[in-house]
Formats: sequence, structure tokens, C-alpha cells
Amino acid sequence: MEITDVKIRKLFDEGPMKAIASVTLDNQLAVHDIKVISAREKLFIVMPSRKNPDDTFRDIVHPINAAFRGALESAVLAAFHEALENAETEEENTEDPVTV
Repeated sequence: MEITDVKIRKLFDEGPMKAIASVTLDNQLAVHDIKVISAREKLFIVMPSRKNPDDTFRDIVHPINAAFRGALESAVLAAFHEALENAETEEENTEDPVTV
């Protein structure tokens, strides 16, 4: 299975959740609401989940093996870092007015 696209849908400045991503697999299946979390100075991903009646959470979709989880996490975190760089560049460009 190939990760064919990763999109960072939203970035967050505050709190442990840093971003929400969508991933496309084999140009045929999209997985939405993958969260990028920062805890103990480390970034990791959390798969989409739903809340059960007993207030616990259950993943809706998840990788079956560690190798694919590692590949998925690497792809999402790479897209996250790129989105952060792009956001910083856009912010710098809006702070420096261009004079003509």
C-alpha cells in the first residue's frame, strides 16, 4: 500500500494538538482526522477515533503493523513540518510590507 498524498488540514498554535491531517492511500482511499500531537517534547500521530457510550475512545481505522505505522507517521510528520515552514514564510511575507 502506498501513501499517495498527505494534506495538513489545520494547524494549531496552542495545546498538545498541533495539526489535523488527511492521508490518501493508493489514490483510492482517504483517511481524515489524523491528529498530530506533541507530548513530552515528541511529535506523534493519533488515528481517528469515536467516543463510546462508556466515555472511552476506539480507533475507527489504524495501521495493522509497526512498519506501516512508521511510514504513515513519517509521511504525516514530514507534511506537518512543511506546512509549518510554509505558514512561517507566509507570516514573514505579510509582516514585511513591499514598497514599490
